[in-house]
Amino acid sequence: MILTCYAFAGQSQEKSSIVMNDQQNITTTITKVFVRTDQKDWSGVEAQFNNQVLLDYSSMTGADAVTMSPNEITTGWKTVLPGFTHIHHQIGNFIITINDNTAHAFCYGTATHYLEDEDGNIWTVVGSYDFDLEKIQDTWKITTMKFNYKYQNGNTKLIQKAIENAKNK
Repeated sequence: MILTCYAFAGQSQEKSSIVMNDQQNITTTITKVFVRTDQKDWSGVEAQFNNQVLLDYSSMTGADAVTMSPNEITTGWKTVLPGFTHIHHQIGNFIITINDNTAHAFCYGTATHYLEDEDGNIWTVVGSYDFDLEKIQDTWKITTMKFNYKYQNGNTKLIQKAIENAKNK
């Protein structure tokens, strides 16, 4: 009877360890999107995505969500982000739900953009993210990235200046 209890306890600990490992891997995958973006390491960003990703920034832009390849995503981001002197993303407060080989992750996010300008050097965007992920050959890949806009602060004109700067790079 005691051996049976230990056997079940071992299975529970093993499953718990797998879930914790998956949660850590999911958090790392999402974190890499933002760190690699800040570093302008576009291939590193693309490596975190599945072949097709539903990208949804509609709460901020008003544009419809669209399914894109990882390269299409970074190609779009490259028209703006390299035009800033610095970009700094900060994410946290992860809530992750795993169902076999799929997962949903929620986190808060803040993006600070720096570019010298007489009207102010900082543009900050605050919100949260919802991610869907799929485990493919033991690697978690993002299939959906949805930004939930809360507010922005600072010089909102910096984005236009960054677009012009990016064109000239």
